[in-house]
Amino acid sequence: MTLADDMQIFQGLLGGLLIGISALLLILGNGNIAGISGIVGNAISNPRGSAWRWLFIIGLLCGAALFLFINGSLNAVFPSFDGRIFLAAALVGIGTRLGSGCTSGHGVCGIGRRSVRSITATVIFMAVAIMTVAIVGR
Repeated sequence: MTLADDMQIFQGLLGGLLIGISALLLILGNGNIAGISGIVGNAISNPRGSAWRWLFIIGLLCGAALFLFINGSLNAVFPSFDGRIFLAAALVGIGTRLGSGCTSGHGVCGIGRRSVRSITATVIFMAVAIMTVAIVGR
């Protein structure tokens, strides 16, 4: 194992701890689940009554920017945009609605609450992701 491998393990561990702590603080602080699709959807549909949601979203973006700044890699890489990107985004949005949430809500928060619905949804998310990678080959 190299130093770079050790750093990746540490970064993953630290990131997971920060996500878990923020989800715990949100549910203890105001009783809400840290499901990103629900937070963004409700912030857009009711912008005036969602101050905490907008702060949460801004915090996510600022946290990512801070991480990139600290690592000295502010150069973002964007894939070429073609129909597949828009199709993939639409399918994710439809799946989020059908599944009543996204991986952050079900996978991070729901499994921690031992929700059978969230465990089922996360297993389905992962199975579809594995099949997609097997088909697409990336």
